[in-house]
Amino acid sequence: MRFFMIDKIITWDVGRYAEAVKNVALSEDFFDDHFPRRPVMPGVLMIEGMAQVSGLLLEASLLSKYGKDAKAVLTLLERTKFRDIVRPGDTLVYRTEVVAVNENGGKVSVQALRDGQPVVTSGMVFAFKTVDDPLLGEKRQALMKLWMQP
Repeated sequence: MRFFMIDKIITWDVGRYAEAVKNVALSEDFFDDHFPRRPVMPGVLMIEGMAQVSGLLLEASLLSKYGKDAKAVLTLLERTKFRDIVRPGDTLVYRTEVVAVNENGGKVSVQALRDGQPVVTSGMVFAFKTVDDPLLGEKRQALMKLWMQP
């Protein structure tokens, strides 16, 4: 199973910041076990959503600044704090801001917000890895087109 933890990109400023939305639905498979009769979104999946939008932003920033095409791989979490639980029906906004980017990797400051209040905050460090897979590139472009529709 592949998890896409973002539903829509709502703000996109390459090299600076981005925002994406995740609508948390009771029909998500992970709620079957986490937890029965008391569904709570796993923290690791909130981290995954934050990493997905942050990685996309850093990849676009690398391409824009250095003309290089590579995939961002999460390598480190810094000062990660979980401030509240997330339940079905909640809407999360993942807000990520580029702190630094170079040819080897990048760093972002990111948070998941519910109703404008932080639920998770973290610093994330990524390394860039060159992947020679045209099919992966095509799939990524199709997803970006879908996520950025008005």
